[in-house]
Amino acid sequence: MRSMFKNAGKWLPRVAVACAVTVYFLIIFGSHVRVTDSGMGCPDWPLCKGSLNPAQGFHAFMEQMHRYFAGLATILVISTALIAKRSRVQPAAIRPAIVTCFIIFVQVILGAVTVYDGNGAPTVAGHLLAGLALLGGATVTAVGSLVPKVSVIGKRLGPISWIAVIAAALLYISGSLIVNASAEKYCARIPFCPTGIPARYVALHLVHRSMVLITFIALITFAVHAWRNWNSHRAVRPLAASIILLLLSTAILGIFSALLKAPAHLQDLHLAGAAAVLSVTVALASVGWYVAADAEKVRTVG
Repeated sequence: MRSMFKNAGKWLPRVAVACAVTVYFLIIFGSHVRVTDSGMGCPDWPLCKGSLNPAQGFHAFMEQMHRYFAGLATILVISTALIAKRSRVQPAAIRPAIVTCFIIFVQVILGAVTVYDGNGAPTVAGHLLAGLALLGGATVTAVGSLVPKVSVIGKRLGPISWIAVIAAALLYISGSLIVNASAEKYCARIPFCPTGIPARYVALHLVHRSMVLITFIALITFAVHAWRNWNSHRAVRPLAASIILLLLSTAILGIFSALLKAPAHLQDLHLAGAAAVLSVTVALASVGWYVAADAEKVRTVG
């Protein structure tokens, strides 16, 4: 650890990327906990049925392993913030690293409150939003550890970048609301739901499917815009292509999941794809922000 802090500039990108990847898989594992109805597998916190031993049945195992994963993510988030603070090579990574550190503490508290609240809807929603903020913060920090920030006067990004990030986040949230309401199996038809389905479930599915359409338009427009106009960093085109490929594959998984009445493995893959879409969208927007890709005229300050 001492060597890591001594060579902070070298270690920052490694730890920051490892942190972002770990947070992504934490989000996926958390989705799997919801899909398998394991959220209350441990009725207490931080122990599980009064023990650190997770081998107390499937649901307890899933929930406790999720907490262990969260512990690893917490260590990496804190380590990234400390190393970023120590490093002077990429100062632009310091602020998002510290913000991410704050977010994960909020997330841990919300996780505990969610357990003691018995997975109540408001706390589950708060926990989900904090998780998405955590993924965004870790992704921005990882990009900031790799991409030098260009100082400019004027805007750094155009509206389409912000719209794309918001749309990707809302898409994930709308899908998660279906899972949280246990409504996955109630709309096995495309594009509309069969008759005789409770109105609250139909509403959730139609909102999500509307968000799919909106997000498709926003993200493809964003990816094409970046591909054509952002030439200042070599990561732009791979990230733009990844957004389109992930968006298409996630949509196909969503269609099959709906038609097959949401088997658990397809739900997991669908949610993993949606989280990947969000993460890569944030990564591309972050690259654009750091290099001021939409600035009309780059004017270096200082």
